Amino acid sequence: MTASLNAAEAAALAAVDEAAVARTLLELLAVPSVTGSAAESELQHLLARHLQRLDLETDLWSMDLRELRADPGYPGAEVPRDEAWGLVGGTSDGGDGPVLALQGHVDVVPPGDLAQWAGDPFVPRVTGDVVHGRGACDMKAGLAAILAAVTAIRAAGVRLRGRLTAHFVVSEEDGGLGAFGTLRRGHTADACIIAEPTGGTLMTANAGALTFRIEVPGQATHGSTRYAGVSALDAYLPLHHALARLEAARNADPHPLMAAYPVPYPLSVGTVRAGDWASSVPDLLVAEGRLGVRLGEDTAEARIQLEDCIAQACANDPWLRAHPARVTWPGGQFASGRMPDGHPLAALVGHAHADITGGRPPQEQGAPYGSDLRLYAAHGIPTLQYGPGEVRWAHGPQEQVRLADVLTATRTLILATLRTVGTK
Repeated sequence: MTASLNAAEAAALAAVDEAAVARTLLELLAVPSVTGSAAESELQHLLARHLQRLDLETDLWSMDLRELRADPGYPGAEVPRDEAWGLVGGTSDGGDGPVLALQGHVDVVPPGDLAQWAGDPFVPRVTGDVVHGRGACDMKAGLAAILAAVTAIRAAGVRLRGRLTAHFVVSEEDGGLGAFGTLRRGHTADACIIAEPTGGTLMTANAGALTFRIEVPGQATHGSTRYAGVSALDAYLPLHHALARLEAARNADPHPLMAAYPVPYPLSVGTVRAGDWASSVPDLLVAEGRLGVRLGEDTAEARIQLEDCIAQACANDPWLRAHPARVTWPGGQFASGRMPDGHPLAALVGHAHADITGGRPPQEQGAPYGSDLRLYAAHGIPTLQYGPGEVRWAHGPQEQVRLADVLTATRTLILATLRTVGTK
């Protein structure tokens, strides 16, 4: 760590309780807050108690789902949901300085095949410096770092010139309803840091991702006379090849922030369902996937490109010409998002990280996945992602995070906060 710290920064860093950071992470991981589940709401209430113990002004509210779904900007969803809770905690002792939001999502994806896990995915395991469990890096480590940073600043008695707020949101994994509702409630900021796992980089942009569905018709008949029918599976194959060509074309000239990725804007088919009887020729195939959205690209234009691709492929096929496939857009709809060029937040967070690690500021990069960043950016809030863990572990049965990375992120967030909002 470098020595270029003022008294308030040194006091806040000294107040970090490393053992408490680890305990908080394990506490959060033990709540199976799969997106859309009751445990998602349970975790919001648990976090509210943490914020209240820190004597923060806390807003915990039940979101009006009907109203949000009717909003023209509604970001879509992948799972059914009966309730959603918003949670924001903030300091009240600031003056006329800037407002900084530290943001994190409480929901996690389902664990998948339990046989692939070394144990119960919601019973966290610690091996040396590594914590294992669903949500370890995506992104309960980030939540723990936010809580620890706020706790240390409060424990050190640092007086802020501006205000610090913590935004804890649901539904990030399936569209961003939680962030959308939080912003619609009026919780804004002058800048925002989302503590997603970034592996030591600064994510100043996100590509988007649009969920699509393609319904391909066939003509059913008995399997013994398959020549008398048309298999929807066979009919789909030329469409699949057309999608591959579309992906290649859309990735031909990526933005410099995205150029490090082999495929900056992936187009992926995630599920394919066809047929209802083994000895029948399937008369319907349904393929669902995600279309990567280029930085700065209008989502409507991205949809048109995929729709035109499918329409052209159908026009070139004798069966599909007369029985065209149908494209719809259900589920999450993530636009791209980006922090304005030259905004000082990137340099500020980067130098805070360098001061903590004694190294160089991390590089700026774009992320090839959608996130809440684009919702804050669309609201006019300069936003970047910086947090503990590596995204390569996310969503898999080996999900993990190093405690050392959580502590580095915690200390970086402390410096970034104090240097953004200022001290008295």
